[in-house]
Amino acid sequence: MTAVDVVVMAAGKGTRMKSRIPKVLHKLGGRPLIQHVIATAQALDARRTIVITGHGADGVEDFLRQSATAGGRAVPDFVRQEPQLGTGHAVQQVVPVLPDDGIALILNGDVPLVRPATLQALIDRCAGERLALLTVQMADPTGYGRIVRSGDAVQAIVEHKDASESQRRIGEVYTGFMAVPSARLKNWLSRLTNDNAQGEYYLTDIVQLAVQDGCEVVASPAVEQVEVDGVNSPVQLAELERAFQLRQARALMEQGVRLADPARFDLRGSLQCGQDVEIDVNCVFEGEVSLGDNVRIGPNCVIANARIAAGAVLQAFTHIEGEKLGVEVGEGALIGPFSRLRPGAKLGPEVHIGNFVEVKNSTLARGAKANHLAYLGDAQVGERVNYGAGSITANYDGANKSRTVIEADVHVGSNCVLVAPVTVRAGGTIGAGSVINKDTEPGKLTVARARQATIAGWTRPKKQAK
Repeated sequence: MTAVDVVVMAAGKGTRMKSRIPKVLHKLGGRPLIQHVIATAQALDARRTIVITGHGADGVEDFLRQSATAGGRAVPDFVRQEPQLGTGHAVQQVVPVLPDDGIALILNGDVPLVRPATLQALIDRCAGERLALLTVQMADPTGYGRIVRSGDAVQAIVEHKDASESQRRIGEVYTGFMAVPSARLKNWLSRLTNDNAQGEYYLTDIVQLAVQDGCEVVASPAVEQVEVDGVNSPVQLAELERAFQLRQARALMEQGVRLADPARFDLRGSLQCGQDVEIDVNCVFEGEVSLGDNVRIGPNCVIANARIAAGAVLQAFTHIEGEKLGVEVGEGALIGPFSRLRPGAKLGPEVHIGNFVEVKNSTLARGAKANHLAYLGDAQVGERVNYGAGSITANYDGANKSRTVIEADVHVGSNCVLVAPVTVRAGGTIGAGSVINKDTEPGKLTVARARQATIAGWTRPKKQAK
């Protein structure tokens, strides 16, 4: 098989985005546009990837280097187009680093939703011999280069600005993607001119050169327009975001996931689901998330980098932010509403975390409960512990963080402060309102608070007359 070298055009300024951020670094589904394109190229087992940068080149190149390194992948090669004198001029910059013996697959860094299968079909049409163009039929082709045919043979691509009235009525358009034998591409690039309305070097002009040289030019149609839609404005970015999310929602529903409303679902990473998973409206999933069998996610939850075991229920407005340490929720656990699980929270089976409870870098064993208005940070909580409303672990002394250990079957009363490092021994009870800064005895009641007193003859202060 002929090797494939991917060329990604990512030099444009993106003026209509009205942003200092390079256009290809604007995010769709939580990832920059160009990262979607690079991932698609990797799915094709390309020999190498060459990225053409220009506007914001340093930022684009730095991001792609860091992304490749973090993912254990080869860093792309980079060439710069300075100044930007058209698409043909952009690809001319690749000539010195493009091998002669392969197929050049030319992609756009701002067109994120093309499928690998669509590009593989384009490569197959090229077959190392033909110039293959990815095309699509549009009801409104304004702004796109028209495919001019003679029968089934493609004769030319005419840019919208240079097209005649009859040519502008053509509905088949060029998408900006092509597969072409690299040696022939180099020859045609050397013969481009800028004799057009914009004074630019158009890559599309190589079609006429191919026809002149007797090279067959063929079209490979995209299945749906959204695959080839690019991003030139915040409006278009938002439209593609919805299309992308609907694509992901449909894929999950085809696997058996029940989404209350696929139009109100956001996946900005990867989501693995077991059987009979239910997800309510307005939920956002980020990073890597897995949901076991029979998990139920209530409305308005945000879940990032977490593993939720079978039968767990996350009630409305639960916020899980796993980051690098991740969050684990055990089988049959009940979380929320309005709970917050931070990095390193590891909850065992049947744990209950209730409204306005925050857990950070802590483990809770089977059956432990913290149902109301509490904080557990840097703590180890045993089985069947009941952690009272308003209680906190004071884990930070201003310089260092220390751990709190609460052994099995402990009852912590309301409004307590456990000052770490401290251990509450098994079976003990902490009286409400206590500040505990020493280890307690097992099975005993520990109270650390001032004795209640009533002051005779005391009266409330009164406002002084002005």
